[in-house]
Amino acid sequence: MQKAISKYWPIFVLPTLVAFIIGFIWPFIWGVYLSFQRFTTVSKTTFVGIQNYLSVFQDSTFLHAFGFTAAFTVVSTVLINVCAFAIALVLTRGIKGTNIFRTVFFMPNLIGGILLGYIWQILLNGVLANLQKPLLALDAKAGFVGLVILMCWQQIGYMMIIYIAGIQNIPGELIEAAKIDGANGWKTFWKITVPLLKPTIIMTFIMSINGTLQLGSCNHNSCCKAGKCPLDLFIQILLHEKYAGIRLFGIPFGFSPIVPLLWACLLYTSDAA
Repeated sequence: MQKAISKYWPIFVLPTLVAFIIGFIWPFIWGVYLSFQRFTTVSKTTFVGIQNYLSVFQDSTFLHAFGFTAAFTVVSTVLINVCAFAIALVLTRGIKGTNIFRTVFFMPNLIGGILLGYIWQILLNGVLANLQKPLLALDAKAGFVGLVILMCWQQIGYMMIIYIAGIQNIPGELIEAAKIDGANGWKTFWKITVPLLKPTIIMTFIMSINGTLQLGSCNHNSCCKAGKCPLDLFIQILLHEKYAGIRLFGIPFGFSPIVPLLWACLLYTSDAA
C-alpha cells in the first residue's frame, strides 16, 4: 500500500491542487495585479502603480474601519484560543459527560454566519428590551462587545476540538516522567503541554484570525435593520456599502470572502475610473 501511494501520489494530489489553483491562487494573483490598475472592467485597465494603496490609506473611513477590524481580530482571537484551550484541558481530564460537553460546545459552529447574525439580533434585542435600549440605538463600543461575544460563542467549540486532539496526542510517558521527577501540574503544563502544542496553537490562531476577518455577514445581520447600520465599522461592511449594487450569482459582491486591504484598493481603483 505504501509503495502504491509513493508511486501514484501525484494522481491523488492533482484534483485538489487544480481546484486550489483555480479557486484561490489564480484569483489572488489576478487581484494583486488589478490592485495596481485603474479600471471599470477587468479587460480595460490602466497601470497606476501604488497610487491605489496611497489613496486607501488617506481615507479616514477606511482607516477607522481598518483599526476597528484589527482591534476586533486581536481581542476575539485571544479570547477564543484562551477559552478553547482552557475547556480542552478540562475535558481531557476524564470527567463524566465529556462527550456531551464536547457536542454542546461544538454545536454553535454548525450555524451559518447569516443565521447566526439573526439569532443574536433576536437574543440581544430581547435582553436590551428590558433596558429600553434597542440594538440599533447602541453605539459602536457596545456593538464591538456584542460581536466579540458572538464570535467567541461560535468559534470556541471548534477550536476546543482541535486543542483536544492535540492534547490527546501528547505521549503519556512524558507526563508520567515529569511527575516522577517532581514536576507539579503548572510546570508540566508550561514545560511539556504548551511546547508540544505549538503547532496546534499556531494553526488555531491562524484559523481564528481568518474567521474574525470574515465576520461581515454576522456583523451586518445582527446590527442592521431597515437599511440602518450604526455599527458597520468593519472593512467587509464598508466594501458591501460600496458594492451594494453589484451582485455575483445573486450574492452581494461585497460579502465575498476577500483579502480586505487588497479589495479596498480595488474599490478605489473602480471608483476613480
